Amino acid sequence: MTRTFDLAVIGATGSVGETLVQLLEEREFPVANLHLVASGESAGRSLSYKGKNLRVRDLETFDFASVRLVFFAAGRKVTHKYAAQAAAAGCAVIDLASGLPAAQAPRVIPEVNPVVLASLTACLAVSSRGREGVSELARQTAELLNGRAFEPQLFDRQMAFNLLAQVEQTDSAGHAALERQIAGELKELLALPDLQVAVTCIQVPVFFGDSLNVSVQTESAIDLTQVYAALDAAPALELVQMDDYPTAVGDAVGQDVVYVGRVRAGLADPAELNLWIASDNVRKGAALNAVQLAELLIKHYL
Repeated sequence: MTRTFDLAVIGATGSVGETLVQLLEEREFPVANLHLVASGESAGRSLSYKGKNLRVRDLETFDFASVRLVFFAAGRKVTHKYAAQAAAAGCAVIDLASGLPAAQAPRVIPEVNPVVLASLTACLAVSSRGREGVSELARQTAELLNGRAFEPQLFDRQMAFNLLAQVEQTDSAGHAALERQIAGELKELLALPDLQVAVTCIQVPVFFGDSLNVSVQTESAIDLTQVYAALDAAPALELVQMDDYPTAVGDAVGQDVVYVGRVRAGLADPAELNLWIASDNVRKGAALNAVQLAELLIKHYL
């Protein structure tokens, strides 16, 4: 008989939380009782799961002892505030917001390609800022198309039809916390503590789907035939051939794979490899990865 588990999704009414619930159903995760949890203002709403409407519970009064596994998908502040409480109640915790230090919550991706990165530019969709980011881009776009002036709210300047050179405030050295976080997590994921990484994150006027421009520096000249073969064989990765390229909107959104294209050597350096990557930041980047981790967790540890 298959074991089932009581679990909770914290932040169930957010874009990542709703996608996570959808994936739990799609992948037939062995759920006994599913508890949907959110802040007080969202408590009382209903979400569909396996043909039933489940009422969203208030996080402030939720009893973590009633579940075995908890997904935190409500942002870093919520994770900081409640993760210890969940752990103390005996719950296994999966943090989707990177709100916990690596010592408490090791960064794990089920499929990792061990390459050495020289530089990485991440073009982040506004859904990286949650539902508020999606709503703000939609509002700004509507106002501009109707010839009306507006005051930026969530973003510090116009987001519609624009590119923002940073996604959050920077430190005294000019780096955003997210850029430092990505660099640190890459080192951990690839088990390369001395890895040299340059990361730039920019905000783009796209609702869903992140795109990455990646440059990899190797010790010897790139053999593109071997690169193509390795990428083509990699799990959860779709290689797009040279005569085409993937986009977030046209290819990646709603999909469970990462798309890679524009694979080429450097213009002047044969030991440089360049890649263009597109993926669904909500579904693949957050929700699916969390569900896959939970599947590994229940298979090997719970």
